[in-house]
Amino acid sequence: QVQLVESGGGLVQPGGSLRLSCAASGSISNIYSMAWYRQAPGAQRELVATISSGGSTNYADSAKGRFTISRDNAKKMVYLEMNSLKPEDTAVYYCYYNIPGKNLWGKGIQVTVSS
Repeated sequence: QVQLVESGGGLVQPGGSLRLSCAASGSISNIYSMAWYRQAPGAQRELVATISSGGSTNYADSAKGRFTISRDNAKKMVYLEMNSLKPEDTAVYYCYYNIPGKNLWGKGIQVTVSS
């Protein structure tokens, strides 16, 4: 049973930075796309950034210029570097892996941007 586990969240002041990581436990033969989503209180889960198996990236407008998604295929990990954080970035962040025949989700990690 493959599980995804996020790390690196926490409380940060506006303008600060955080780096989220997502690691997979268990055996995965191949990972297609990877992504980060987030869900703020009272809101729907939204896509933040995606990265393809070849390294192509896409970002939500709210993340462009501030967030960077990257992946390490050997380690089967995905990262989200978040800079210039704003209070509206406060949410639970989830990592996502698309693997053959399955979509995998992490349990989420809290990011709170507040002074």
